[in-house]
Amino acid sequence: MLSGKVVVITGGSGLLGTEFVRAVAENNGIAVVADINKNQAAKVSSNINTELGITSTDYAELDITSKSSILDLISYIGKKYGKIDALVNSAYPRNDNYGKHFFDVSYEDFVNNVGMNLGGYFITSQIFSKYFKEQGYGNIINLSSIYGVITPKFEIYKNTNMTTPVEYAAIKSGLIHLTKYMAKYLKGTGVRVNAISPGGILDSQPKAFLDAYNAKCSGKGMLNKSDINGTLLYLLSDLSQYVNGQNIIVDDGMSIWENSL
Repeated sequence: MLSGKVVVITGGSGLLGTEFVRAVAENNGIAVVADINKNQAAKVSSNINTELGITSTDYAELDITSKSSILDLISYIGKKYGKIDALVNSAYPRNDNYGKHFFDVSYEDFVNNVGMNLGGYFITSQIFSKYFKEQGYGNIINLSSIYGVITPKFEIYKNTNMTTPVEYAAIKSGLIHLTKYMAKYLKGTGVRVNAISPGGILDSQPKAFLDAYNAKCSGKGMLNKSDINGTLLYLLSDLSQYVNGQNIIVDDGMSIWENSL
């Protein structure tokens, strides 16, 4: 589906980022693992190349909050391959205080985390959009969340130490509207912008949470990381060439059930 397409994946060595890199590579695309941890990015690239018996997966260092880092990556990849077809924004920067309960979050931490994450998506998309506009085409996919669409189901966190961070809700909801803003602003440039909003992804959560979460879904409940690949590949491929400014929810129906408090 992606033969010859050059796809930059930010946060490419993360939980979903690594899976996205593998999916692009499996579909004959050139996947670039772009991550602030260059050594980890190199490891992911090497492992996937070995696993699939290919040499096309690449890597590069990227800090999504740094304009110079973004420009350096675009220059490197653009010169090496002669083009960049798509940007997948899946990085997840946050500080050490991220994840606290609402009344424990300081103003400084709230601003810092929203700035790094949503702000990082903004500046990365802004600079890539300039490149794409000059190129005459491009594709941006933002990774949002169902908690950017609906209010958190706080009741599923009972009997756990978990919560939905307030910064997360602000970031992911803002990202969906930023996606629509950019899609409309870039009209006529050949650049399209869409978002994917996954439900929960399995990552060693406690049983009490999983049981409560799964009861809110249609059947499967929490998703495996590979369950997002089909939507990503569709948006990266020419099959979706007229899909623009959209947010596609992949959550096993979690967002359609009663959102009781």
